Amino acid sequence: MGLNLTEKIIREHLVSGEMTAGTEIALRIDQTLVQDATGTMAFLQFEAMGIPRVETELSLVYIDHNTLQNGFENADDHRFLQDMAKTSGAYYSRAGNGICHQVHLERFAEPGKTLLGADSHTPTAGGVGSLAIGVGGLDVAVAMGGGPLYLTMPRVINIKLTGKPAPWVSAKDIILEVLRRLTVKGGLNAVLEYSGEGIQYLTVPERATITNMGAEAGATSSVFPSDEVTRSFLQAQDREGAWKPLAADEDAEYDQVVEINLSELQPLVACPHSPDNVKTVKEVEGIKIDQVVIGSCTNSSYLDLVKVARILKGKRVHPDVSLVLAPGSNQVLRMLAADGSLADILQAGARLLECTCGPCVGVGQSPPSGGVSLRTVNRNFKGRSGTADAQVYLVSPETAAASAIEGRLVCPTSLGEPIVVEQPKSFAVDDSMIIAPAPAGTVVEVRRGPNIKPLPRNTALPQTIQGDVLIKVEDNITTDHIMPAGSKVLAFRSNIPAMAEHVFAPVDPDFPKRAKQAGGGIIVGGENYGQGSSREHAALAPMYLGVKAVLAKSMARIHRDNLINFGILPLVFSDPADYDRLAQGHRLEMKDIRGAVESGAEQVQIKNLTTGEEFAAKLTLTPRHRSIIAAGGMLNWMQQQR
Repeated sequence: MGLNLTEKIIREHLVSGEMTAGTEIALRIDQTLVQDATGTMAFLQFEAMGIPRVETELSLVYIDHNTLQNGFENADDHRFLQDMAKTSGAYYSRAGNGICHQVHLERFAEPGKTLLGADSHTPTAGGVGSLAIGVGGLDVAVAMGGGPLYLTMPRVINIKLTGKPAPWVSAKDIILEVLRRLTVKGGLNAVLEYSGEGIQYLTVPERATITNMGAEAGATSSVFPSDEVTRSFLQAQDREGAWKPLAADEDAEYDQVVEINLSELQPLVACPHSPDNVKTVKEVEGIKIDQVVIGSCTNSSYLDLVKVARILKGKRVHPDVSLVLAPGSNQVLRMLAADGSLADILQAGARLLECTCGPCVGVGQSPPSGGVSLRTVNRNFKGRSGTADAQVYLVSPETAAASAIEGRLVCPTSLGEPIVVEQPKSFAVDDSMIIAPAPAGTVVEVRRGPNIKPLPRNTALPQTIQGDVLIKVEDNITTDHIMPAGSKVLAFRSNIPAMAEHVFAPVDPDFPKRAKQAGGGIIVGGENYGQGSSREHAALAPMYLGVKAVLAKSMARIHRDNLINFGILPLVFSDPADYDRLAQGHRLEMKDIRGAVESGAEQVQIKNLTTGEEFAAKLTLTPRHRSIIAAGGMLNWMQQQR
């Protein structure tokens, strides 16, 4: 039996474990990335490990989330990150150089390499055949220090693309169709591996759009083969030497196969408030819109934005619509300026933003109250845009541009013949905004602003946990609900005491006060608790507030790993019906929980001291996880190993 592409890359990087789905494996990591919303904490953690230099082939820091400097905090953190990169051996991509995933795809991603990133959309690099995985910052810090990534050996789901894309069907529509079929939890503990004759029609930037949004299905990663299309892209980036062919064996087997005929697709839209709430554009067209946002790590490539420019050329944005556009990288921006596309975009009445994440993470360009915003970004969770009652729809750049002109949601098929943009023979390569590290042994002063606070640490797991249910939340609670982003909160990413004041702010602003008054406690969640962003602050800040356990129907992969990394017990209801018997304020007790963790028990009994009822919860942890939980988190555990 042959191997699929995912298995081939894993086999080449396997440090320990067996390639059996559901078992724990450890992978050697070639490359890492952090960005400024996750990087400060990751480097504080790396520093705490006492390792002087990164031990990967390549590690990078990107400044792309917090470039809005309406106070000293962001500028101070950027200076800290530049100093830490310089002294530790990491490369530093300056503000304005672009979004980490777009720049990494352009300049650093390689077929067959493993990439670990402190950002859930790290799988973007799967567009060139990298096995790229999003995790919390602490896992990246460990990898920078030469440690492997421990994870559950994923299932491999084959997404077989057949046929040729129908007119006006874009990569965004393809991934929205995948999400419509799999839902936001259908890719949990799985890699989405693409194949079929349909992939020949997709450029690397289009493939990267698809692998980027595999994260919305909960997938561990997404990956395309490395073929002549890949070679052409790397050659145009002056990186042909990084290319090598990679594909699944002809007799490879998969855990699941999803076949999509591209010729049968139509332009699609994800309606509020979930990326899997997908309909055809024609089903909902006509909705009056207030705002259009084109950009983010999902759809901000040169090819995407040239199509937008051609749609807008000679036309005007509707007077009731605000159109904003953020190129994915400085390379993209310079090429748009050079070929006249930027002039066409601006002449149409669009507003140009920095080459940053910006509106996608609620940093600027929030819609008006109750406003309708069409966005080419990857998530439309309620409130993520910065406006609590906004209605955010996810669409392709083509649908976004056509709708911006009309002032209402329209299908791009109304524009007539589809626009075809060929990949340029060469991209505008200029790495002058990427700063190399200092030679090993160089003395570097690491400057720390007053907003950079000491790294919080948990205490060892107690013998018994007793605490109140501090909050009970519904299904599909995201890390944006738990630890919101936006310019006001992200400024405190290196100041956990301040950031902790905003835990669950979109759901229950009184949560931090209640948690402190109760001396900590327990969080109860529904299905897919913690989906979305990889931000470890959604575990770190609750830990700071004294949260000892999360009890849910099910959990998203990255958030569950982050809970373990910070010593918070991740429990799953043995009987989901027990969720309905709990209420905020109930007091729960887990006797001898430490003994259960250390002994390898796979189930624990929990007593509701308020009602007198007892119920069971699953304690599904590897031996390594159990040691980390008992120690009170990864950093405590690593110190014990020395």
